[in-house]
Amino acid sequence: MNLTTKIGTSVSTSARNAGLDTLRALAIALVFANHYMLFVSGAPTLGWFGEIGWSGVDLFFALSGYLIGNQILGAIRRSQQGGSRFSLSRFYARRLLRTLPNFYVVLALFACWPYFRMDLVLPPLWQFLTFTQNIGLQPGTAFSHAWSLCVEEQFYFLLPALALLIAACRKPLLLAWLAVAAALIAGMLIRSHLWINYVAAEPEGSRVFYTLIYYSSLCRFDELVVGVALALLKNYHGAVWARLTAHGNWLLLAGCAALALVWSHFLADHYGYAMTVFGYPLLAVSFALLLLAALSPGALLQKLRIPGAGAIALWSYAIYLVHKTLCMLLRAPLQAQGWEADHWATVLLMAAASVLGGFLLYQLVERPFMALRDRYVPSHEVLRVAPAAA
Repeated sequence: MNLTTKIGTSVSTSARNAGLDTLRALAIALVFANHYMLFVSGAPTLGWFGEIGWSGVDLFFALSGYLIGNQILGAIRRSQQGGSRFSLSRFYARRLLRTLPNFYVVLALFACWPYFRMDLVLPPLWQFLTFTQNIGLQPGTAFSHAWSLCVEEQFYFLLPALALLIAACRKPLLLAWLAVAAALIAGMLIRSHLWINYVAAEPEGSRVFYTLIYYSSLCRFDELVVGVALALLKNYHGAVWARLTAHGNWLLLAGCAALALVWSHFLADHYGYAMTVFGYPLLAVSFALLLLAALSPGALLQKLRIPGAGAIALWSYAIYLVHKTLCMLLRAPLQAQGWEADHWATVLLMAAASVLGGFLLYQLVERPFMALRDRYVPSHEVLRVAPAAA
């Protein structure tokens, strides 16, 4: 969602991009399919879509990287041109009011209601409260899918401060692009080191791979960085951005082709050295092409209106938080009634339950807090005060 705010008038309007909504709906569908395979049916019930569904998190990262990066860099750009000033405190306040209410409600359910976490061990609460639960995370613990939120929050606590620091340096644009390149290279080097020294001798898909690489912030920020790179391109290289987005349908074709190629290699060798080191940045580039297609005026992806995609996109964060546990809780009672996990009707029922759970969380928690945010922190920018006349 792109938010346009008129500083000083407290008037804000939001316009949804159908292409971004489609990608966001695709992301949550991928995640649902993968979690259904891993925690409900124990088999690739939805075929290759479920097997590759873990990459839905990476698509969320790419979307979030662009949208948040565009907010930060756009504000810094306007400030450099003498406009309103970017406020770190307001940015953090808006970010936390967006993510914390849903997160805390679901965390409270895990912490206070043993039935909700079933027989799974819940990591210490301080790890969730400090967004460090993904560090050293062991698969199979309660609320383990919060790892991706931890990665995002860590990234977005660092990003605005780093962006302001770079903006204050000489040749900030060059430094910004060097930082993007350095981050991607560092991610590949870290994954290479961890794979060679800790993962190579382990069985395929071992806990070591997930704990050291898959859940690690240092290993999984590729799509976030590439999303920010798109925002950098848009705000500081307008002519290049315009030329690229003038070919949205070709970008869509290229993105789909690249994604199909990367997915096929991940399906063939998810845990191998080459895909561990190079697969994630290639996945990031594939999603970046799709994002560019979604942001291209008049392109197919931006014009296409898929029924229900807008609503699913709007509720996607809430759905992400609750769908896995709801499906795991429903598995036994449905099976007792003869609803086998690999039957299409069971899949549809659990998908509907996940959407309903996300809708309720959105309506009861997320939406009221978003209204409070828009009322008390309507923008992450503050109006510059002109010096008083002598």
